[in-house]
Amino acid sequence: MSTGAEQIDQAALHANAASLEREIAWFTRVLNQRVDNYFASEDAAVEQPAPTPPDVRDDPSLYAQTVRECGMKPEERVVLLLSLLPSVRPQTLDLLLTRNKLIDAIFTEFGGLRGQTHNGFLPTCETALFILAGDDQRRRFELMRMFEPDHFFAQKNMLRVLPPEHGEPMPRAALAAEPTYLQRFTSGLQQKPDFGAGFPAKLMVTAMEWDDLVVAQEVKDELDQIRSWMRGGPGMLRRLGLDRMVKPGYRTLFYGPPGTGKTLAATLLGKDAGVDVYRIDLSMLVSKYIGETEKNLANVFDQAQNKNWILFFDEADALFGKRTEGSTSNDRHANQEIAYLLQRVEDFPGVVILATNLRSNMDEAFARRFQSAIHFPLPDGPQRELLWQKLFADRTMLAPDVRLAALADAHVLAGGALLNVAVSAAIRAGRRAKPGQDILITNDDLLRAIKKEFIKEGRTL
Repeated sequence: MSTGAEQIDQAALHANAASLEREIAWFTRVLNQRVDNYFASEDAAVEQPAPTPPDVRDDPSLYAQTVRECGMKPEERVVLLLSLLPSVRPQTLDLLLTRNKLIDAIFTEFGGLRGQTHNGFLPTCETALFILAGDDQRRRFELMRMFEPDHFFAQKNMLRVLPPEHGEPMPRAALAAEPTYLQRFTSGLQQKPDFGAGFPAKLMVTAMEWDDLVVAQEVKDELDQIRSWMRGGPGMLRRLGLDRMVKPGYRTLFYGPPGTGKTLAATLLGKDAGVDVYRIDLSMLVSKYIGETEKNLANVFDQAQNKNWILFFDEADALFGKRTEGSTSNDRHANQEIAYLLQRVEDFPGVVILATNLRSNMDEAFARRFQSAIHFPLPDGPQRELLWQKLFADRTMLAPDVRLAALADAHVLAGGALLNVAVSAAIRAGRRAKPGQDILITNDDLLRAIKKEFIKEGRTL
């Protein structure tokens, strides 16, 4: 038997399918009319009025809802459909594969691209301009506004206008539907982006709650500032009239020794605000080839734009390190790369968190533009004791000789290291326990695990 959620998804799927069927039938009439009029003889009849788009006022589909919410004009619906068709019904665009017999080549005015494996027609901005305006140059100039950053297509990250190769005209830019909207207009699902070369970021989740984060009170106060901003910071800036003078978004630096709670704090900030937190995989982002790092980073920021995500850059000094004074081409490129990163971070309307073990490794240009820089120190004695208590909330698993307060006082370890100690001690105790016997962690198990952790850190017990 289907669940309620599945029934809702099926309803959304069916409504979207019916709505898109009507839209594609209308688009086909628009396309055929444009091609017929374009190739008609000069003495042919006067051009017919454009076909009327389907009425979406009572259409329950997510596609129709978006059309209504954005107040889309017919020409904007044509562009949106054009971006969807390669994924929804590619054969609709086969008419634009017609070749010019005089020169045995495609018609330049149709625009379009051919994919590496996709045999169909991939539309470009030129394709949209041809369908909507033909040779009417004034109308083409008017329509170009749909591809500008201030149009809702860009503001809502609904379309991808992929920049053409260097030196090629702007109308050669490829048009593609943003994956989130493609999913919304088809299956009705709101799926998360997949980690991979096209999106080198992983969604961070945790079963822990805000009270599980053990940090100094001053750190919690700073984190509460970010929580407050996420609840209503942009609105507050607008009320105070500061939004005209302050860059959008919130940028902060987390710095301190490993295992002190930087990653957990970032994840909990997202969980507290009900937004997704994505950890950027620097190994897939940074490239030795000139321009590739910027391209990869742009892809992440473009997909995150207007998504209300938190972007978390761990070990950020590998990407946002200090600029050099060298004069070699490599030095100049590295400095240009950092300048580009700074620009994208500044312009991002969401929350960006950079984390590093050493603040001194970060370029000062970033630090000056952060709303906050939060130091995560090693926990003191009472904090370490609280961490021990949270790790072993079930005291029955500890032998009578274990004194958590004494361990906390004697051994300075970060929260992440204490977690490693707990796991190592539990494994050792589990190996010793007989089948069916309860696992009992002794003080010796914990001391041996602490010694292993110290060795890993290059310290002695």
